[in-house]
Amino acid sequence: MRKVLGILTQDFRLYHDLVAALKARDIPFTSLSFAKRVPENVGVVLTSPAETARVRGPHVAVDDIENGLAKALQLLRGKSSWRELLIGIDPGHEPGFAVIGDGEVIDTRLAESPEAVLEHVRRSLRTFPADRVKVRVGHGDPTNRNRILNTLAREDLRVEVVDEAGTTRRTAQPDVDAAIDIARTPGVRAVPPFEVHPTRGELREIQRRSRLGSEGEVTITSELAGAVARGEVSLDQAIARQRRRDRRSQD
Repeated sequence: MRKVLGILTQDFRLYHDLVAALKARDIPFTSLSFAKRVPENVGVVLTSPAETARVRGPHVAVDDIENGLAKALQLLRGKSSWRELLIGIDPGHEPGFAVIGDGEVIDTRLAESPEAVLEHVRRSLRTFPADRVKVRVGHGDPTNRNRILNTLAREDLRVEVVDEAGTTRRTAQPDVDAAIDIARTPGVRAVPPFEVHPTRGELREIQRRSRLGSEGEVTITSELAGAVARGEVSLDQAIARQRRRDRRSQD
């Protein structure tokens, strides 16, 4: 009998978010009720931290959707540890992120920023204990790539830089698919630190994004755009600083 995930919670928001996440990933699941027994075909139950005492059998308390699903799927596979974990990262201002355990894709997502990649790596190592771990970063987009590599240098990890040739795909999730290919491709050992030198084109693109982010109210300076490109400030922080500067100049 094929086991599926079950959702058992009276937290409407959590239920809605779990259903949306599972449908988006095409993962079979069933909705459960505290008034009825859990069916035999349910391998793992997803619930809220406050309701765990009411759930019998294998279950995962979900305080974060992505990590909760990753843990539940691992339990559903009957895995408690992995021989080899490969983590692939496709550089960008929202990097693609993929985890492969013993040859199987077990987690994918987009990181919020190059610096956020480190926390995703840490969570993956906690969620998927493994004998061997390799982190592989695509060689493209040097500015964001080097930000990622410098951030990963804070951990004692084997990090490789991978030639991204052939990893770009025209799919619904090209960054994630590229990250999967990067994870599977051996690379060259990365030895930080790496210098971050944004190009003029990258600065102009960040300035364009600042206009969009401020609904046309401001365009940040190239100096602030450089700080954003190097990861020293977020785009929202740069927009706020520019607004303050503009107000002072008008006084």
